[in-house]
Amino acid sequence: MHLFFNDLERGIGTSLYGRRMYETMLYWEDPENGADDAVTKEYGEIWRAGEKIVYSRTLEEVSSARTRLEREFDAAPIERLKKDAELDISVGGPTLAAEAIKVGLVDEFHLVVVPIIVGGGTPVFPPEVRIELELIDERRFGSGVVHLHYRIRS
Repeated sequence: MHLFFNDLERGIGTSLYGRRMYETMLYWEDPENGADDAVTKEYGEIWRAGEKIVYSRTLEEVSSARTRLEREFDAAPIERLKKDAELDISVGGPTLAAEAIKVGLVDEFHLVVVPIIVGGGTPVFPPEVRIELELIDERRFGSGVVHLHYRIRS
């Protein structure tokens, strides 16, 4: 399963993160994390190679390479980035994703269903938005995890 996600991540040139998601992903900044397994080690290498933009009003500074901190989410610079990007841009974190969805920046969705119910959490999909999706691909894993890949129906 991790190899599959490495392949997805390899196509991402820039990741946009909210504070909490960035703090979670910061684990991969240390090259020793995951180094005991070739697939997870590769994931760390892919993550470190990508550009990262963190949106936070509370974070004092970022502590990873190739990372910049923005205080406010502004769609215009991301639109320009999308037009010039050779690789995909990903959005990580529910609050930031909801903002990106609301302003029409998201073209595709990679949804991962994990067979564990935790309850609660911050919604990713803003309640005032309706978007019709087209299923592009699906992948089922032996663990019961399902990856669903959708694009916005045109």
